[in-house]
Amino acid sequence: MKILPLLLTLPLLASAADTPGRITMRRADSGNWELFRDGKPFVFRGVGGQGHLDVLAAAGGNSVRTWGIDALDAKSDGKPLVEEARQRGLSIAAGIWVGHERHGFNYSDPAQLEKQRQQVRAAVAKWKKEPSIGIWGLGNEMEGPAGDGKDDRIWKEIEVLAKIIKEEDPDRLVMTVIAGANPNKVKGVKANCPSIDILGVNAYASAAGVGKAVKSAGWDKPLLLTEFGPQGHWEVPKTSWGAPIEPTSREKAANYFTTQQTVTEESAGLCVGSFAFLWGQKQECTATWYGMFLRSGEKLPPVDAMARAWTGAWPANRCPRVETFTSPAMAKTIAAGEPVPVTLDVVDPENDKVQLEWKIAAESTDRKEGGDAEKAPEEKVINPKSTGSNIYTFDPPSKPGNYRLFLIARDGKGGASAENFAFQVK
Repeated sequence: MKILPLLLTLPLLASAADTPGRITMRRADSGNWELFRDGKPFVFRGVGGQGHLDVLAAAGGNSVRTWGIDALDAKSDGKPLVEEARQRGLSIAAGIWVGHERHGFNYSDPAQLEKQRQQVRAAVAKWKKEPSIGIWGLGNEMEGPAGDGKDDRIWKEIEVLAKIIKEEDPDRLVMTVIAGANPNKVKGVKANCPSIDILGVNAYASAAGVGKAVKSAGWDKPLLLTEFGPQGHWEVPKTSWGAPIEPTSREKAANYFTTQQTVTEESAGLCVGSFAFLWGQKQECTATWYGMFLRSGEKLPPVDAMARAWTGAWPANRCPRVETFTSPAMAKTIAAGEPVPVTLDVVDPENDKVQLEWKIAAESTDRKEGGDAEKAPEEKVINPKSTGSNIYTFDPPSKPGNYRLFLIARDGKGGASAENFAFQVK
């Protein structure tokens, strides 16, 4: 008889009518975890970031994930995020930032711990009546992206903070997020954090196998894939001078789609959804590696891929498709002053006229860890010459150094593709 799971979950379900928008969970007779929002079955079809919420809703998405509490009243499409989400019926996994020791936080300092506890309590007290908030996201990779997960001080403090959240807001579920499905990290949360309801895992190349990995490590509560996307810049081949080789726009789109399809199927009943990264634009290694949109606002092919994964259909207007983007300079060292050919073939699914933009930038040297803010290198717009037969030529910089050639292809209707390759001038 499965009496215990019913006793554990019925109070959560009963409170849903009194707390609109909040998400509850229960374990079905099959052993699979299920979520409910306003009494209806719910699976997170989410993204990390904010803005472009009209595109998200049209693509079949239903939720956004934030990292810090300030994001809730930050402007999204001209309105506070909570207001925009509320109007579009989207759920927010509201992030509460937790200190990282690599940023100077000390988990052995009682004064810092107490200050953080007060901040967490104040954040929850301020926002607990907001109906667009579905769950709380307590921390993001606070153990460190490269941490081994064996520092129990961090996990014990996460439990203290989770208890504070539940004192202030007993009806909402609490998630914490780790970097990768390292078994030590999973075991650390399981052993020290009984108040954590959902485990979030950020993963890239290994994302599709996260469900199996956390189950093998002993996790038996719900799981969310809280960041996934292209292969990380630390996971790909590099040039001879150490520049990471960015996947193509088509490779990225395929990776988003495959991961979304696979993680749920192979999660052994634990996975209750995912958040694609990043619903926006940022400089991290390059200006185009992780963003699902350009800085100028156009969507990129991963957005179309997620729409297909969520709804089973492509959007009405798809991004231009770069079929070929090659050059003898790709990942090679070239001489200054010698024109460089590029072979390019771009097609548009709706036969829209495609506009091309070419730029050269020095290889980024401001590399940070764990997604910390990076300074973008200066970009120079160039105008390669078309020589026919899909061949263009450009003049490389005269100054020796490491560079990237960027191509942006826009359809003029809100869709684009972005490609680049690294090259070295000597």
